Parts: sequence; C-alpha cells; structure tokens
Amino acid sequence: MFIQTEATPNPATLKFLPGRSVMASGTADFTNVEDAAPSPLAQRIFAVEGVEGVFLGPDFISVAKGDAVDWPHIKPAILGAVMEHFTSGQPVMAESAQTDSGHADHDGPHGAIVTQIKDLLDTRVRPAVAQDGGDITFHGFEEGIVYLSMRGACAGCPSSTMTLKMGIENLLRHYIPDVLEVRPVPT
Repeated sequence: MFIQTEATPNPATLKFLPGRSVMASGTADFTNVEDAAPSPLAQRIFAVEGVEGVFLGPDFISVAKGDAVDWPHIKPAILGAVMEHFTSGQPVMAESAQTDSGHADHDGPHGAIVTQIKDLLDTRVRPAVAQDGGDITFHGFEEGIVYLSMRGACAGCPSSTMTLKMGIENLLRHYIPDVLEVRPVPT
C-alpha cells in the first residue's frame, strides 16, 4: 500500500491519500481523542503524539498537528498508523457511528434560495475545498447572510477568511442576488 501526502493551505494540516475509499458516505471531523471513539482509524492517528485533529473525507484523511511538533517528526508515525489500520481490516467507522452528511437542514422561509446555495456549494465549492483537505457546509441563511461551517484543513486555516469573503461570498452573490454576506460558524 502506498500512501501519498499533500500539503494544504493550512501549514498545521497535512492531507493523506491512501489510494482507496476512506468514507463511503459523509465525512467525520474529530478534534480530540475522546470524539474519535467511533473511529478506529482516527483513534490510531490520535495515538501519535502531537496530533490535534483528524478529518475523514471520501478518499483522504486530513491530520492537524500542534505547534510543538514538526511534520518531519510525526509524519512517518501517522503514515504507519494509516497503513496499519487499512491492513488490519477494521472499519474506518463503527457501524453504529453517526457521520456528517453535509449541510444543515433548513425549515424556514427562503427554501428556494437555500436550495440554490446548497447546489452551488456542492457543485462549485466543496470539490475545490476537498482538494485542499477540508470541507465547507451550509449551516444557515438569515436576512441575506449565509452561515458556513469550515472543517478539516479549512478550520483554522490562515487563508480561510479570504476564501470565504473573496471566493465563496462573491460566487454566491453573483448567482443569488439575495445573498449579501457569508460568515463562518465558530467551531
């Protein structure tokens, strides 16, 4: 098994590509070892000292490290944990585990606008963000303001504010005149 790695725009996060499916559907975001209980894979990665976050995408794993460690020191151990997991035959997630399917439900007014927002996010934004090891999902729409949740490599990324304001906000405002602003939801 050959696992590729890619840098992300977030210097504290590295993207691992095992060359196979990681999550059959949805995503999973773990910010500490206790949250990782439903995922044997995430538990193995958190066992590496210095790991502070694990995001499981469709075909990638994003790992966030703390400031006290450098990638050259922990990357080999993470590669080993990922390889060990996939050769063990254990599932990525326990059968009873809940995965995040993506966008929040919207049951208020503006249903047509929210549908357009979600469609644009799914077709134009999320694939590009996944290339950088993260995900952005719809959280809400209120009085012209779109609230988005940033996860994986996007959470805490130095360029995330610019991505939201210059990229996503401009895209949504171009196609949907009712959108006035995009704001992140604190995680």
